[in-house]
Amino acid sequence: MLRIHFSAGDLARTRIAEQPDPLWETVLSLHQLREKRREPVLDGWRRRRCARDARALQILSPLMPSRGYFPDFLTPAEASGGLECGIDAVLATPRRRLRTELGLLSARNPLPHWARQLADGEASTLHLLGRVLREYHASVLEPAWRDIASRIEGDRRHRTETQCRLGTEEMLRTFAPVLRWQSPVLSADYPVERDVHLQGRGLLLVPSYFCRHTPVALLDEALWPVLVYPLGHQVGEPDLENDAGASLADLVGSSRAAVLEVVGEGSRGNTGQLARRVGLLLSSTSQHLAVLRHSGLVVSTREGNSVLHEVTPLGAALLRRRL
Repeated sequence: MLRIHFSAGDLARTRIAEQPDPLWETVLSLHQLREKRREPVLDGWRRRRCARDARALQILSPLMPSRGYFPDFLTPAEASGGLECGIDAVLATPRRRLRTELGLLSARNPLPHWARQLADGEASTLHLLGRVLREYHASVLEPAWRDIASRIEGDRRHRTETQCRLGTEEMLRTFAPVLRWQSPVLSADYPVERDVHLQGRGLLLVPSYFCRHTPVALLDEALWPVLVYPLGHQVGEPDLENDAGASLADLVGSSRAAVLEVVGEGSRGNTGQLARRVGLLLSSTSQHLAVLRHSGLVVSTREGNSVLHEVTPLGAALLRRRL
């Protein structure tokens, strides 16, 4: 069990990461490439990507075991600024930290001989690691990155809007059942018993496409507190890079597709505004919205006398695949 202890100051400093983190997605996607458990959303991606860059997988796999500890220096905070910022931070890791974290890793997993050179901060080995991280991202993640980023943005937008309207505690409740908020503690199932005290620093919540089932936290509590959490993947969600599909109108009907597209443009209009923009009667628009809600493509919330509508991550994924 993982228990994260908050104070009032921590709630005020808790936020959702603004962008997908390319190095967290690197580590967690590599875990998923080696995962044996079948998942329809990932199975096709695994088949297409496993053989794309054997050298990168061979070098990175010992540093990123699928179970247990992997070094915190591989997922620096600077990666929030993009892949190159993250790689620069990895290469600038102090030698003492390299030795400490790779020593922890070697206590649990046998490491290749070159890992000793990495622990010593040897420049050529560090630059090799940087090149391999770029190669892996280009061959395994980049083909699907736009889709990954879009799905993460849908989740991030839902959480941040809840936080803005209702406060951080209500936002934390949206993570159930993966994360459970019972003030002042956020808890989750975890491989080990662990308590993390934020001590006024707040928490950075990082949505991840490749994080599955349980969240992931940094081991070193001297680092800024980070919790990586899985997106709310849904049954029927399309596989990454799935090239087959019908047009949106063929799938849901032309009028309903028009309603979904207008909602998906991002302006959280009420039903009357949507009806005017689509050119349908108010009653017809309401019926289409009811079907879209029932299908998990749209969520509606009441604000005052109006009901506002926005697409869910599943609805956004369907819109991205229209012909």
